[in-house]
Amino acid sequence: MIFNDHSNLEGSHAFLGASKWHWLNYDEETLRERYRGLYSQALGTALHELAKRLIKVRMKLAETDRKLVVFHLVSSGIPQYAFDIDFIFPNFKAYVNDAIGFRMDPEVILFYSYNCYGTADAISFRNNCLRIHDYKSGITPTDIKQVLIYAGLFCLEYKDLIKFSELQVELRIYQGNQVKIHKPSREELSWVIDKIIQSDKTIKSVRELEG
Repeated sequence: MIFNDHSNLEGSHAFLGASKWHWLNYDEETLRERYRGLYSQALGTALHELAKRLIKVRMKLAETDRKLVVFHLVSSGIPQYAFDIDFIFPNFKAYVNDAIGFRMDPEVILFYSYNCYGTADAISFRNNCLRIHDYKSGITPTDIKQVLIYAGLFCLEYKDLIKFSELQVELRIYQGNQVKIHKPSREELSWVIDKIIQSDKTIKSVRELEG
């Protein structure tokens, strides 16, 4: 038998493919949600990109700016059926406007070593007060430890600029319809800093043994 030529599909995988057979058990609503979920990563990337631009130019969002966000997402290749602007907009607006209000910088890379670094969504430091905000477009709950690591990285990279014994820190996660606020103690922050240092040493020792 001569089979039809589908060489253009080599290496790709269909959403309703055999290797992902679990869709056989989905009801219609679950199938819709899982398909929309294909755009979750692109959605997060596009929202962070728009937030970065707005924060940089200090342009706060108003309730009437929902269409601006929709336009940006659709222009980024995300179909409207893949997101709920009424769910996304309130917390996205709060994240952008708060970052502008606190005079924060967006998308700042914090570096300790090539084993440990990361990008803070929004950050500011003045008068020995460190503020870091993290925006999450997904629905999977995020642990505050992620933002704690950013704080630890900042303290290590800019240790000569801070008075650690008097340092004030406020961390926030904007997700879903709520804002989580955490003010870590210096003991908690010290634990994270020590963990970064020790973990980096461990990774370096592994590399030395292998090299």
